[in-house]
Amino acid sequence: MAFKNPDEQTIQGYLKQAKNVAVVGLSDNTERTSYQVTKVVQAYGYNIFPVNPKLAGQEILGTKVYARLQDVPEPIDIVDIFRRSEFLPEVADDFLETNAKVFWAQLGIESEDAAKKLQDAGRNDIVMDRCIKIELGKLDQQ
Repeated sequence: MAFKNPDEQTIQGYLKQAKNVAVVGLSDNTERTSYQVTKVVQAYGYNIFPVNPKLAGQEILGTKVYARLQDVPEPIDIVDIFRRSEFLPEVADDFLETNAKVFWAQLGIESEDAAKKLQDAGRNDIVMDRCIKIELGKLDQQ
């Protein structure tokens, strides 16, 4: 069975309820999509938690970078992922070691294997191939 995103109302609900967003694969390069999108997420008032092992201990967008998702010290509402699709099963493993609520892979990123792994563990709040920035823009239109 192919993975299918939740309906619009559910996705909007995730965004309305969230406060803390961990961003896996956030780059410190201001030209990268991950940086630009996360800057918008932060501007919407979300607390961001950058996750990038190469930049751990540094700061991106004024926030400390963590090596692993499991190192984020706050409860995570959404894990926003900017890694290539082939890395999603690995990110799903890390996700399952946390109490994070929503697994969110950015536009162009999806993995049936990751979805199955999450669903088999009873973690069904999954969004793939959707841009959180675009979805936040839809909230403004309501």
